[in-house]
Amino acid sequence: MGLGGSRRRLREAASAFTSNWRNHNLRRAQLSFLGAWTAEWAFTVALGIVAYNDGGALALGLVGLLRMLPSALLAPLLSPFADRGRRERVLVVVSTLRGVATGVAAVTVALAGPILVVYALAVLSTIAATLFRPAHSALLPTLCRTGHELASANVVRGLLDSIATLVGPLLAAVLLAFTDVSVVFAVAAAASFWAALLLLRVRYDAPPRTAAPRRPDLGGEALEGIRAVAQNRDLVLILGLAAAQSLTRGALTVFSVIVAIELLDTGDPGVGALMAAVGVGAVLGSLGASLLVGTGRLGAWFAVGVGLWGLPIALVGVFPQEIAALGLLAFVGVGNALIDVAGFTLIARLAPDAVLARVFGVLESLVAVSIGLGAILASAVIAWLGVEAALIGIGLICPVLAVASWWRLRRLDRSVDTLDVDIGLLQQVPMLAPLPLPAIEQLARGLETVTVPAGQAVVTQGEVGDRYFVIESGEADVVGDGRVVATLGQGDGFGEIALLRRTRRTASVVARTALALHALGSDRFISVVLGYSPSARAAEAGVQDRLDRFAPRESFDEPPTTS
Repeated sequence: MGLGGSRRRLREAASAFTSNWRNHNLRRAQLSFLGAWTAEWAFTVALGIVAYNDGGALALGLVGLLRMLPSALLAPLLSPFADRGRRERVLVVVSTLRGVATGVAAVTVALAGPILVVYALAVLSTIAATLFRPAHSALLPTLCRTGHELASANVVRGLLDSIATLVGPLLAAVLLAFTDVSVVFAVAAAASFWAALLLLRVRYDAPPRTAAPRRPDLGGEALEGIRAVAQNRDLVLILGLAAAQSLTRGALTVFSVIVAIELLDTGDPGVGALMAAVGVGAVLGSLGASLLVGTGRLGAWFAVGVGLWGLPIALVGVFPQEIAALGLLAFVGVGNALIDVAGFTLIARLAPDAVLARVFGVLESLVAVSIGLGAILASAVIAWLGVEAALIGIGLICPVLAVASWWRLRRLDRSVDTLDVDIGLLQQVPMLAPLPLPAIEQLARGLETVTVPAGQAVVTQGEVGDRYFVIESGEADVVGDGRVVATLGQGDGFGEIALLRRTRRTASVVARTALALHALGSDRFISVVLGYSPSARAAEAGVQDRLDRFAPRESFDEPPTTS
């Protein structure tokens, strides 16, 4: 890459962060994620130590599994709530519930209460946490306008996730050095409440969604998310790789304790230090991942991230020294950053917005099951083969699967690139420009390519209109009552007056040169454009303005717009 290309890439990386900061809603949503995930990581470290002190490695693995199984079952059933109304309200409830559960756990530990109560509260908090990421992941596209902005939002969230991965365990390590586990729980509760307060201030124009039925069928609604995944081979692949990464993550919750205490002999603070090393790598990886915005290779980087989640863990089994372990686990953090940016962006681009939270709910269910299985698998393999062999065997799962999936993910990259070109064309039309990314992506996926030779009419005055057109290349004349009243070019649209006003075509559009067009059916066009208040207002204002300017003899379908 030349100097000019490097500067362009750095500008794009910087814009990933500045665009999120300027967007007040994105800023608040992102900071809420930081609070929620700092709470999660600190809570995980504290709970691991409670479980280990209670029953050793076996108890640690069992608690990891039992903590995740209810979340795995309930995540798809609860995620439909985030597809019905305003998703930030679901996040407020979730964060508040997590804060209460974690706070009660702090009191229970401080008063030397029953450990089973702490475990039950951990399950409740984890169920709530499992719903947080699907709702937050589904909220972000609604707050974005372009694929670049969504990728930027996931870069920023990945960085904040990485910071939380560092700060949560590091904070736990520091607190454990001077206080006890109850204080760690209390700090995690405060972070959850902070996340809820930030989300209360999010304001945006929500898309139309189906109202909650009088007799909710959560099972049927959850199945819609599962069907959306099953019908898309690319989604199946991404979620399958995410499950493999989560299996390794679950194993790491056990490895971090066993390696620190038994293999490296660094004690309880060493557990936090190992997980903090993951956080350091994640922060550095997230900063590097900001350079990936706009590269068009998110599928490839997703594969790299999956591979990095396992290979360093395997190498810890080969080089079981403290310095080597800290350095290698930092690369796990780099892989986590790549997965956050690439994986969540690709899922948001592939899944329909109407069921997006449910698709992310399916992901969280797989993640929860895989983390639980990974924890119990690590415990069993350690008991069977020893720590080093377990590290190597489980650590090699992700790299092998990443290599096997490489070419499929590269094909996915090419299809997303094509979609972005179509979105860029649609966003040149003024009335479509206000649409958030999920809406304009819905239009782009419904585009039909039409070619028209020079001199031929695309639409004829007086005929019934059933499609909207956008010019990809070429020029066309708008002819009203036999006179040319405007000329259209690349990026101009026409045909919306007949669709929005339910009238016949008010003018003819004739190809001046050979035309390459994209056409949209009336049902998709009307439902999307009128479904969002800003685009509906822009469309109505534009239609009325042009009708006033060219009526009665000079009215035409769509006025010229600047390319």
